[in-house]
Amino acid sequence: MWETLIQPFAEFSFMRRAMMGCIAISVGGTPVGVFLLLRRMSLTGDAMAHAILPGAAVGFLVAGLSLGAMTVGGLIAGMAVALLSGFVARVTALREDASLAAFYLISLALGVLIVSTRGSNVDLMHVLFGTVLALDNAALILLSSIASITLVALAFIFRPLVLECADPQFLRSVSGLSTITHFTFLALVVMNLVGGFHALGTLMAVGIMILPAAAARFWAVSIGGLIVAAVAIAIASSACGLLVSYHFGLPSGPAIILVAGIVYGVSLMLGPVGSLAAPVFRHRVNA
Repeated sequence: MWETLIQPFAEFSFMRRAMMGCIAISVGGTPVGVFLLLRRMSLTGDAMAHAILPGAAVGFLVAGLSLGAMTVGGLIAGMAVALLSGFVARVTALREDASLAAFYLISLALGVLIVSTRGSNVDLMHVLFGTVLALDNAALILLSSIASITLVALAFIFRPLVLECADPQFLRSVSGLSTITHFTFLALVVMNLVGGFHALGTLMAVGIMILPAAAARFWAVSIGGLIVAAVAIAIASSACGLLVSYHFGLPSGPAIILVAGIVYGVSLMLGPVGSLAAPVFRHRVNA
């Protein structure tokens, strides 16, 4: 048991760093994923994850695999796509989901083109799938800072954000916080995707936000319960994924997301709230 579960983290610093980075992403990004789920914006999160790619690619083009350059580039690209898609949806007949889809597809193609023409296949894999096992002190500080900022910001906008999830029209009619809440939330989504990108890559970063949140839906009812359950599932999935990667020589990022996907599948079938087995639980309780 020690050799299987504990020794990899006790013996190797890169495993400890990877775990610390995943915990930071789980604590900061997964609550954002819960609200994406509640606002029916899960696919929006996936689109935004791809939208940061050209900015990160430009940062790579300018400074190589520089943490600062790729972070700033990703933030600029993500916010630009979010603002442009919203603007197009408001001044044209195109709906926001279609506008966002168009911009993220363009961004994805442009980012892959930039990295593939100016870098190697290794660089392209780094950008798309991340290098969670190669996190350094600067990356851990960035991930921890993003998690801290996210938690503070969510504490400030928690009530209007919950109300917007339940009835956005009512919030617009009684308060001027609707627009501020919406764009603050979008900024948090972009920040956490950029942070997750450094560890899990653009293709996997959204997975640690959405899959634990979706799995938590089958174990909790209240928003607080959803957040706690989602964070716990994200951290457990990260630890199991890293151990699977270590023992079987698999890529770490996809292993983490696949473990989270397995937890989601089990939750879908056996969770006590709204799962396939939920009617059985209710029947036993009533009996």
